[in-house]
Amino acid sequence: MPAKNVLANLFSTIYNNEIRKKKECLVIPASKLASEVLKTMQKYKYIGEFEYIDDGLSGKLRIQLLGRVNRCGVVSPRFAVKKDHYSDWERRFLPAIGSGILIVSTPKGIMSHVEALNLGLGGRLIGYVY
Repeated sequence: MPAKNVLANLFSTIYNNEIRKKKECLVIPASKLASEVLKTMQKYKYIGEFEYIDDGLSGKLRIQLLGRVNRCGVVSPRFAVKKDHYSDWERRFLPAIGSGILIVSTPKGIMSHVEALNLGLGGRLIGYVY
């Protein structure tokens, strides 16, 4: 079985179900990284509750959709971002500065670029949501 990009799958599933006005979606396979990204999205009210379902294989994630995601995607390759260069990446991936979030992997875990900026952390860009 070929290696799958779990995050790309997560974002495309959420986006496709949002377009179709669904109330929830199921993402297969699940991963710890996907769960951390979902926690960040949940904190900014892009999604509702989500739960991990153990199916004996790689697991599934059931996600409650709120109809707030206009676009989301994975950033590949995972660019390194310095703590004072977030605005450059906001211009590149978001429709306007201040609308939406960049999801960043930092030494302190997965968080939004807003939190990383407040903590003075750089990291690797892994996705965006608006």
